[in-house]
Amino acid sequence: MESRAERRIKAIQGHLVPATDESLLRISTNPTAGEFFNGQRYSVVIPEKLKTGKWNVYRSALSPLKLVNSFPNHAEIVTLHDIFVHAVETFQDYKYLGTRIRIDGTIGEYKWMTYGEAGTARSALGSGLRHYGLQPGACIGIYFINRPEWLIVDHACSAYSFTSVPLYDTLGPDAVKYIVNHADVQAIFCVTSTLNTLLSFLSEIPSVRVIVVVGGIDEHLPSLPSMSGVKLISYSKLLGQGQSSIYPFCPPKPEDVATICYTSGTTGTPKGVVLSHGNLIASVAGMTLSIKFHPSDIYISYLPLAHIYERANQILSVYYGVAIGFYQGDSMKLMDDLAALRPTIFSSVPRLYNRIYAGITNAVKTSGVLKDRLFNAAYNSKKQAVMSGRKPSPMWDTLVFNKIKDKLGGRVRLMTSGASPLSPDVMEFLRVCFGCPILEGYGMTETSCVISSMDESDTLTGHVGSPNPACEIKLVDVPEMNYTSEDLPHPRGEICVRGPIIFQGYYKDEVQTREVIDDEGWLHTGDIGLWLPAGRLKIIDRKKNIFKLAQGEYIAPEKIENVYAKCKFVAQCFVYGDSLNSSLVAVVCVEPDVLKDWATSEGIKYEDLGQLCNDPRARAAVLAEMDAVGKEAQLRGFELVKAVTLVIEPFTMENGLLTPTFKIKRPQAKAYFAKAISDMYAELSSDAPKRML
Repeated sequence: MESRAERRIKAIQGHLVPATDESLLRISTNPTAGEFFNGQRYSVVIPEKLKTGKWNVYRSALSPLKLVNSFPNHAEIVTLHDIFVHAVETFQDYKYLGTRIRIDGTIGEYKWMTYGEAGTARSALGSGLRHYGLQPGACIGIYFINRPEWLIVDHACSAYSFTSVPLYDTLGPDAVKYIVNHADVQAIFCVTSTLNTLLSFLSEIPSVRVIVVVGGIDEHLPSLPSMSGVKLISYSKLLGQGQSSIYPFCPPKPEDVATICYTSGTTGTPKGVVLSHGNLIASVAGMTLSIKFHPSDIYISYLPLAHIYERANQILSVYYGVAIGFYQGDSMKLMDDLAALRPTIFSSVPRLYNRIYAGITNAVKTSGVLKDRLFNAAYNSKKQAVMSGRKPSPMWDTLVFNKIKDKLGGRVRLMTSGASPLSPDVMEFLRVCFGCPILEGYGMTETSCVISSMDESDTLTGHVGSPNPACEIKLVDVPEMNYTSEDLPHPRGEICVRGPIIFQGYYKDEVQTREVIDDEGWLHTGDIGLWLPAGRLKIIDRKKNIFKLAQGEYIAPEKIENVYAKCKFVAQCFVYGDSLNSSLVAVVCVEPDVLKDWATSEGIKYEDLGQLCNDPRARAAVLAEMDAVGKEAQLRGFELVKAVTLVIEPFTMENGLLTPTFKIKRPQAKAYFAKAISDMYAELSSDAPKRML
């Protein structure tokens, strides 16, 4: 007799169009749960609602019938406090936090603090904050770049149920002041340089009761007016005070707020992303199904801890007992730190990987004919082996690639890339040169980091892998951009995410929270994606007129265009950028009379306006004027365009570049000026090696 489940499978099979590759269309059943899924290699597809019968929700093939919300082997770990307690107990005498010590003005080797020592410091620090009257739930600001104290403070926050609030200088002091006031921050940990910024607006941050200076000496700290009500002490003094009177832990619950991460946003003020302990545990627990670290691993910390990418890496490292070495704080000395630390795990962003790629290819081109030929022979041979899953000949590493591997210390076994897309050719190049997996992921602060990531065994590039086992993904139609789930050959639409990794909301902003999370719990990312075969996600566009540059900075082009509209040469302006490039470019419809007057004053002869627009001197003059206008309007460095194309033809409704309300149709403008955009980026790319030299 057939079971009911078997009969249902047969019925469903009868409605399915046979796939050309049968391995891509398998329906399986869980005999106990009675749920169904369509198994692909990296993802499985399930119906969102049984009534509609639409199979459109993708989950990781590693956990198809249950979204992960805890560690498979450690169900008792449900908060960040639990995970650190686990690490201190399991890896007590293992190296944890390493910094390079300066002796007689010379930087030396790494000196380490063990997990046990970090646990002791965490207890003392949290007790010190309790000594100054801070209660569970208080917000604690962390205002310095990566160093061991950052993590000690964060662990203390978890142990005593404080909420950590990273502060950073990217957006300037006004943003820091806004965040401190918005989150009602009561204590701030800073360093001497950021202390000066805080003191400049101390009277405007009334919630602050304690400022702790890391690396400060109490005798050298400025005295604050007693009326300010703020205690200014050194980190070492707070540690000592806490050590003399240890308070018992006040462990948080999974639903308690762990951190408020303020994202830079694009317009207006920063938004506070509220993440619970449960959010962060689910995100990292999901990743442990595919990524395994070991206590023998060494990780280098230089990506900003204020951002979720590095924060999640740190939590994952603690779970596995990894040693974490910090860079000196100067990105120009990162290569020296890598040589000294010799990490086994290297996480980075496309901007740095692109620089490594450019540096290697440039060195090969200028090394002479023989070395150039040797490199190409080695590269092509090893690439064939890597792409076909064979073991490459060790000869090529000995002759060529070991010297390249030594640039990152020589021991890297795993590389990860996030924050923006890594171009397929650069990923392929790095895989061959470094001889290890390089995994690209996609995520955002609002999803506690990873939404999807590549599988270690996947040799295909140009995508961001399959869902984190802690979430599910669906694509929603965007008819105004002609993206639908019925598109062939691949379904397309806005990427929506649901699961235990979704944030609690924007702090004190219910309106913006409701704009991104719908009634059924789906977070609408604003990114447009498509599903490649085997359940791989590829990002192809942005829904809103907001995009990320390669270094991860968000851009609102209309704001920048409005600034450049004030430039005397500019009649109309289309600013373009994308996440594969770190600079903006612009197409400018010129004011003919202004450009002609400039040419006359410079003694430049020309036959017609078109010829003048193509003159490099004219482009340089317009770009210089736009630069001046942009700087006067206080555009940030990455918001200034780095190349321009000058055109005579206006943007109009007739040529399809303007809406009836005179707004630029961005997708159409991108297509219309595709060659100009490509040429500008090619020009910037050819100039880049010269600028590096």
